[in-house]
Amino acid sequence: MPTITVLTPVYEGGYAYLHELHECLSGQKLPAGWQLEWVMQEDGRTGKPLEAVPDAPWISKSAGRWGGAAQARTLGLARATGTLLRCVDADDLLPDQETLARDIEILEANPSYGWTVAPCLDLHPDGHLEPGPNDPAPGLLPDRALLDGAKRGELPVMGTTLTARTDLVRLLGGWPAIPAFEDAGVVLFCEAVSRGWMQAKPGEIYRKHPGQHTVTAAYHDDEEKRLRQEIVIDRAEALHASSWRWSPTA
Repeated sequence: MPTITVLTPVYEGGYAYLHELHECLSGQKLPAGWQLEWVMQEDGRTGKPLEAVPDAPWISKSAGRWGGAAQARTLGLARATGTLLRCVDADDLLPDQETLARDIEILEANPSYGWTVAPCLDLHPDGHLEPGPNDPAPGLLPDRALLDGAKRGELPVMGTTLTARTDLVRLLGGWPAIPAFEDAGVVLFCEAVSRGWMQAKPGEIYRKHPGQHTVTAAYHDDEEKRLRQEIVIDRAEALHASSWRWSPTA
């Protein structure tokens, strides 16, 4: 049976909303014949975040040494059995019950596409939802559309809206070992070697809250921000320059 894997990195102190994500994933309606696998990877070895979700056959839990989200995602990737892969952070949600189904349907219908992305809705503490400012038009994305946006400082999509072929993510080496922007990195690497589709409907609810990593002083350090973006953009440019293209397996 074909499987889509949802991969969630989680750490001690960062799982207050994990039960909501569990309910959200439990309610996903997939196309006929498809099944969902949820790979939870703790960044650290306390076990507490993994205990916040009940055991179930469709949920795979593991823990590893602390090393940040990129390392946790890449460790979790080792257990992914699905042909398609989606990352959802522990404090975020999917907007509706057909979110994963839309990505499956596009990638099933178009075997030459390596990935999809989608609009993101910011969920503010007062409960209101706000769309992103730079969403591309729906449809097949032009070459370099996302990379050119990133070079302007306006990456058009959130990296965590990405659903990609699992073998493509593995081929690209998973998430770069940087303290942030690693999810954007995988999107830009996928774009460099394969065609991708922009969904019309939102693919993520991004929760704004005081405990998130993106409000910390370290995240907003100007020198680190410049460096991590430079690392990702340089690697994406190198992939484009290689002229190598991903092709689907039989």
